[in-house]
Amino acid sequence: MFKTLSKALAGAAIAALALTGCGSGSPSGGSAPQQSGGGSLTKVTVGVLSIAPSAAVQYGVDKGYFSKEGLDVQFQTGQGGAAMLPAVSSGSMDFAVGNPLSVLVAADKGLDMKVVTGFSNSISTGNDIEAVIAKKDSSIKSWKDLAGKTVSVNAVNTQGDLTIMESVAKDGGDPKAVKFSEVAFPDAQAQLDRGNIDAAWVPEPFMTKMLNDPNYRLLGYPYQVTIPGLPTMVAFTSGNYAKSNTDTVTKFKKAMQTTLDAVQNDQQGFKTTAGTFLKMDAAAAQKLNMEQMSSELREQQLTDLGGLMLKYKFVGKQPSIDSLLVK
Repeated sequence: MFKTLSKALAGAAIAALALTGCGSGSPSGGSAPQQSGGGSLTKVTVGVLSIAPSAAVQYGVDKGYFSKEGLDVQFQTGQGGAAMLPAVSSGSMDFAVGNPLSVLVAADKGLDMKVVTGFSNSISTGNDIEAVIAKKDSSIKSWKDLAGKTVSVNAVNTQGDLTIMESVAKDGGDPKAVKFSEVAFPDAQAQLDRGNIDAAWVPEPFMTKMLNDPNYRLLGYPYQVTIPGLPTMVAFTSGNYAKSNTDTVTKFKKAMQTTLDAVQNDQQGFKTTAGTFLKMDAAAAQKLNMEQMSSELREQQLTDLGGLMLKYKFVGKQPSIDSLLVK
């Protein structure tokens, strides 16, 4: 179960090859706002993914929330959440934003990781921000029908296949009979059309695009079936950095809290930033369904996630969530 993440954790040198676009305050190398009064700023490198929720950090930089706390954010754009973990562990990144499952697996493998704040969460009821989608004429009508079928995920051994397996099990199906195929999110629709997969797990903006097409239909939201309100991303650092830079970590936590609260209260403004961040059409960006953004650390959901990871042998023992948190 650890094949994909084990490769990512092979060493910081390998991870560094997956990191691009290091720049001050912007993935394209723009300038971060300076602290009022001309005070000196502490540079911090923050790893992000090229997905909509990551734009929250850019929003905070643009609004000056990080510079107000004395921080000059330098972005590094990662190709995947797991690839950023060894970079954070080795100190070539100070902080990163990625899925909590990868952090829990890394800790299980011996990396000293610390979760600094919450970041984004799935939606507990109603329309969620990720879904499993099938063709309209598919024989797949319920979760248990996925047994023996192939479902695409962007990477195996992550929150996608984990929650899909548990959704199948809850519906009385055999989770071990589900086949998973690694397909990049932008390619999932084409692979479904060609018959190379039977269903696709996709987030926004791909989910809304497919569901607006009458040739596809929603099977369901696996996060809601398994762990409603599951955190989709958290901000993390290394244990060594947290111990050696307590003042900077405190400032980062405060800036993140201010940023995420503002994002949640300014969806239109945030979506404008996300559109620029992702180089999306501005009108399309405004139609995105977005995660619930919050710095809250949802310990119960993370504990439940750890329980599922143990059940499906993603980890060797139940993760201790409390020991991973910077409080």
